[in-house]
Amino acid sequence: MTRDAPTRVTLYDSDELDAVIATMARRASALIAGVEQVAVIGIRRRGAPLADRLCARLSADHHLPPPLRIDLDIKRYADDLSLLFPQTRLTEDPKHASVDLRGHTVLLVDDVLYSGHSLFAAIAHLLRREPARIHVAVLADRDVARLPVRADIVGVRLQVAPDDIVECLVPPFEPVFGIDVLRKGSAATPVP
Repeated sequence: MTRDAPTRVTLYDSDELDAVIATMARRASALIAGVEQVAVIGIRRRGAPLADRLCARLSADHHLPPPLRIDLDIKRYADDLSLLFPQTRLTEDPKHASVDLRGHTVLLVDDVLYSGHSLFAAIAHLLRREPARIHVAVLADRDVARLPVRADIVGVRLQVAPDDIVECLVPPFEPVFGIDVLRKGSAATPVP
C-alpha cells in the first residue's frame, strides 16, 4: 500500500483576501471606535504581517490613528503535527515587555484558529498586563478549537478534513497572499 503525494488546493487568492481584510478592518473599527488607547498585537509569524495589514486598512479606510503595534512569538503549530512543540512557548521582544497595556483595548491577530493553544497562551499573557479589553481577530477559523477561545473577528470559516493542513500564505514570508489547503495523500494500492 502506498500513499499518493499530497495535493495543494488554493481556497482564497490575493484579491479575495484583500476583500476579506477590508471586511475584518471594518469589523475591528466598530470594536475600537472611540477608544483612545488601542494596541494591535500580532502573533508571529503570520499574525504579525496580518496585524500590519489590518492597521493599514484601519488608518486608510476608517481614518483611525495608528495604534500601538506589538508582536508576540508563540511556538506551537498545531495545524502541522510535524511542527508541534510539546508545550506552547511564548516570548516577547524585551523592548515590548515593559510597554504598559493597562487600560488599552487590545486587538490580538493570528492567521489560523485551530486548537486554540496559541491564542490561549497569548490571552493569558496579556491578561497579566491588565488591558481593558481583548478582542481576537483571525484570518481563518477551522471551527474546531479544543480550548475555550473564540475569535471576535473571523475572516473566513473553513470546514476541512481533520488531516488537511491549512496554510495561510502571507508576505513577506511567502511571495503571494492566499490560503491553501494541503490535502494528505490517500492510501492507494500499488498497481503491479
